[in-house]
Amino acid sequence: MTKQAKPPLKATPKFASEKDERMYWESNDSTAHLDWSKAQKASLPNLKPTTKTISLRLPQHLLDSIKTAANSRDVPYQSLIKVWLQEKVQSH
Repeated sequence: MTKQAKPPLKATPKFASEKDERMYWESNDSTAHLDWSKAQKASLPNLKPTTKTISLRLPQHLLDSIKTAANSRDVPYQSLIKVWLQEKVQSH
């Protein structure tokens, strides 16, 4: 069996905006531009995920229960809500 030569890598285009770049990568395969076999693992310890503020209406009794649960764990109630949501999403 002979090993096939990889096609030459494509040059990564210059983008006018982040939106243009996002649209490009949504419809183009990065393997045409990068040799992933040479990739190295990187650690980005200070990288924080972007967050979005939302408004969520909860019954008062539910919010009180969440605050009580958070208080017993000594964590802010909004942090506890995020943990619970993440756990639920990961379980499905």
